Amino acid sequence: MKIIAGNANPVLAQEIADHSFAPLVPSTIKTFADGEINVEFLDNIRGEDVFIIQSTSTPVNDSLMELLIMIDAARRSSAKRITAVIPYFGYARQDRKSASRTPITAKLVANLLTTAGADRVLTMDLHAGQIQGFFDIPVDDLTSRLVFAKDIKRNVVVEEGTVFVSPDAGGVVRARKFADMFHADIAIVDKMRPSAGKSEVMNLIGDVKGKHAIMVDDIIDSGGTLCNAAKAIMDAGALSVRAYITHGVLSGEACQKVEKSQLTELVIADTIIDRCPKNCKKTRQVSVAPLFGEAIRRITNEESVSSLFG
Repeated sequence: MKIIAGNANPVLAQEIADHSFAPLVPSTIKTFADGEINVEFLDNIRGEDVFIIQSTSTPVNDSLMELLIMIDAARRSSAKRITAVIPYFGYARQDRKSASRTPITAKLVANLLTTAGADRVLTMDLHAGQIQGFFDIPVDDLTSRLVFAKDIKRNVVVEEGTVFVSPDAGGVVRARKFADMFHADIAIVDKMRPSAGKSEVMNLIGDVKGKHAIMVDDIIDSGGTLCNAAKAIMDAGALSVRAYITHGVLSGEACQKVEKSQLTELVIADTIIDRCPKNCKKTRQVSVAPLFGEAIRRITNEESVSSLFG
């Protein structure tokens, strides 16, 4: 096993390597004056099972191009198998044609990764499950649910008065899985988007009055949807509301919005490097490195990955 880290999230890559008991392959990743990226591995990887860890997060295009170049370098270095470990899969929200003349960019990214030479992909909480079908190579889609469930058990008193909330209709299945783990109820926020990047809460489906609400979702970007949903939940009589979101994109002033919102706490995974200023006290990260490390070990040993979530 050889583990290679990109520049998108070196801290997570090091933690995954530590959990896998495998040192990171030393490498040089340079950017020339015109913006071109150059990669060189400083260790022999011929015939090795190679895992390249790189979230395609901000700056998305640079991170994606860096990943493609590292995959190509590993293929030309005669690696036996190349697994692209993408904790956060960028462009996943462009998984279908949203208008008449628009692309399906998630499919394009899948084609690029395959053409570059990836033999399989390991990722977490894809925005849409059907993206796995965009690939002609195996895709293992891990879930942060186990990590979050452990954190909830340690830090939140889950009683009969707890309800898991999906911020939109598309996340109902995710909320139901959390609710089943804790034998709790679910609620759904009915929202609409009057324009790109904006959302309005239209209705709240389910009973949250006198209960502690826990919102679960896969991505928080600008934070508008989450903060509006938190206000609607509190207005409906909830005792408190907190959120567990896998990917903390947190663009613009998202952290400040969360700080000023009615959220008690926002917990995100470390699939993306922490972007919140230190004065944002409501946001906290939990590590998914042990989960990725165990998945990598199982892939190398040809063991079942799905049994992690049994």
